[in-house]
Amino acid sequence: MIAAADPHILPLAFFVAVLGLLIGSFLNVCIVRWPAEESVVRPRSRCPQCGNLIAWYDNIPIVSWLVLRAKCRHCKLPIPVRYPLVELAVGVLWGLAAWHYGANVEALRAALFGTILLGIAVCDAREYIIPDEFSVGGMVLGILLAVAGGLLPWPQALLGAAVGFTLLWAVAWLGTKLLGQDAMGGGDIKMLAMIGAFLGWPGVLLTVFLGATLGTLIFLPLKLAGREKLVPFGIFLAIGAAACWVVGPAIIAWYAAMMMGQ
Repeated sequence: MIAAADPHILPLAFFVAVLGLLIGSFLNVCIVRWPAEESVVRPRSRCPQCGNLIAWYDNIPIVSWLVLRAKCRHCKLPIPVRYPLVELAVGVLWGLAAWHYGANVEALRAALFGTILLGIAVCDAREYIIPDEFSVGGMVLGILLAVAGGLLPWPQALLGAAVGFTLLWAVAWLGTKLLGQDAMGGGDIKMLAMIGAFLGWPGVLLTVFLGATLGTLIFLPLKLAGREKLVPFGIFLAIGAAACWVVGPAIIAWYAAMMMGQ
């Protein structure tokens, strides 16, 4: 692994960040088309409001949005700020992954995991849907990257996916029995299986804890104030999983030491 302080890593990080901007542009396409069960290959990118095709020079990440002043070249209707923000977020994410891990499988695991989590969070926020392309496809990617030599051994990736799926499936089944209605969507269940493929079973448990805690901290004040608003659980799981990737090992080590009385 290349140390983060190594100055030779900066050109690589910059190149990967630019690549991340392009991947962020593609992620925007996935966010719009996958929930609608549309192909991300055909037709070519077009304005969703007037239907005109978007030329390549109007599809440069961030730059085109700024040059066009956030408006379609043809119909002049606004282009949501979500597009450049997603591109910027993915670019920064990929650049940081390369800067921190160097040129190895772990950097790719970190970058892809963060990209998938962002795609899920935005889709769930917009459409209350978690496309299988993100959850099931992401789970397969997580396992393959573990096989390819990531820091998480592939048996742990498989076990993590199994625990993630089984845990939320059991919660959903029990909730349905007690409440007499669906207690949790299938998308959340498959999403947690994907998280397990990247984080292993301890990461699954910590993600659920962090996601549930964050959800409670947000929902409880709103409920007490009479301003309760439905926010998809997938968003909290995505935030919890991202936090688990960054600080999860330290939290798990601290908890294990506390339980052992050290």
